[in-house]
Amino acid sequence: MPYVQLYYHLVWATKNRTPLLTTEVEPVIHGYIRSKAVGLGATVYALNGVADNVHLVAAIPPSTAVAKFVGQVKGVASTRFNKVGSNGGPFSWQAEYGAFSFDQKRLPNYVGYVVNQKEHHSDRHIIPALERTEDLQVAAEPGESYAVEATDWWREMLDWPGTASGDGGAR
Repeated sequence: MPYVQLYYHLVWATKNRTPLLTTEVEPVIHGYIRSKAVGLGATVYALNGVADNVHLVAAIPPSTAVAKFVGQVKGVASTRFNKVGSNGGPFSWQAEYGAFSFDQKRLPNYVGYVVNQKEHHSDRHIIPALERTEDLQVAAEPGESYAVEATDWWREMLDWPGTASGDGGAR
């Protein structure tokens, strides 16, 4: 068996960014996401979000393409939820998603960021690059250093290309 360390920060939003993940709906949807992810052989390190988006930090098996993994996790969560029935109408996701890979050394940083999603959004202290679900078009990694401290990591992520232009990067 090959030895791999494939860590991903995945983010996707509800269709039209509708705030469907209410306090009643969120645990159900998150349960479906976690169950499907584990069923696909992933290790889930963190799962959280706000009313209109989900963040997942996971290790995905190398035999599973990221796009297939995200599609199946999203599809199962919305399909199962809609089969059970809800008073708020059908639940659906936008087609896009964001996928960010990172190394084991930074796993605690990404887990901490996801665990604290609600706080980050409520005080508007987010990392725009990690909130995007559409193409960021980054040509190359910025900088030559490899920041390991949490504050350096946070600063490095905020300076990621495409996010320093003042538009906030998140949509």
